[in-house]
Amino acid sequence: MSELTPTPEAVLRRIELTVLRQLDGMLHGDYHTLFRGLGMDLADLREYHYEDDVRHIDWNVTARMQTPYVREYYEERDVTAWFLLDLSASEDFGSQEVTKRSQAAEVVGLLSSMLTRHGNRVGALFYGGSVDTVIPSGSGRRHVLQILHRMMARDRLVHSGATRLEDLLKTSAQVMKRRSLVFVISDFISQPGWEKALAMLTQRHDVLAMRLYDPLEMELPDLGLLTMQDSETDEQLLVDTHDHAFRSRFSAAVTRREEALHEAFANAGVDVLELSTEDMVVDALVRFSELRKGRSRLMAGGSLPMHMGRR
Repeated sequence: MSELTPTPEAVLRRIELTVLRQLDGMLHGDYHTLFRGLGMDLADLREYHYEDDVRHIDWNVTARMQTPYVREYYEERDVTAWFLLDLSASEDFGSQEVTKRSQAAEVVGLLSSMLTRHGNRVGALFYGGSVDTVIPSGSGRRHVLQILHRMMARDRLVHSGATRLEDLLKTSAQVMKRRSLVFVISDFISQPGWEKALAMLTQRHDVLAMRLYDPLEMELPDLGLLTMQDSETDEQLLVDTHDHAFRSRFSAAVTRREEALHEAFANAGVDVLELSTEDMVVDALVRFSELRKGRSRLMAGGSLPMHMGRR
């Protein structure tokens, strides 16, 4: 780790002192929107109030009592979350100062801190050319530091070959013995086959995909002659970015890739946070939380009686 690279301790301290407090204020403590997988135990039933979450309406009791009733819950204390981290060679790419790997470290530090300070446990699996590291689930600040240190101290991969994200997903299914909250953090630049493995994972676990990308991977600017190199195979290609036809073909290929990715996530029933290396992680998480909240309200509102849908 170079002198200019922040230590895991510095990263976590900054997250705790600034980023976590900022996110607390923005989410107003509404972690269940972001972490939909947090377990809940039924505590009681009571009549519906105007400000209640319509997702908690018990329709069977409502029909029987002829007035809306909602379920109240206790939060399950022992929730386990897993970070499935793609740390293949393409994750070390960044067209500016921030790489996809450093952005992933920011996300892991923030989410694991949020989870562990509420009494939950977190674990991690690392994929390089294979699944080479499993950090069992644990809690506490020292455990979060261990994950960050193991993640940030890894050497940059060379000649790693093409990524097989399928291997990470299948291995995680064997490691995670109980129902868990799962974050798959990757750029999803991989050999085919991971799509089915992701869908299988969602049958038992609550899965959230965090797709990392760099703006240069989405749109190629006019920079003249460039040597492009595949970070995983080291294959090099000299291209003329001034050529409008070439940039059009590049754009079409990006569109096809994006459509295929979104279709795979939709088929698996997985919500996706798209995170650029230029994004502020806090802002991205808040936008994502609002998106999930709005989607839940829309889905619930579609089955509501008309008088309950009015404001």
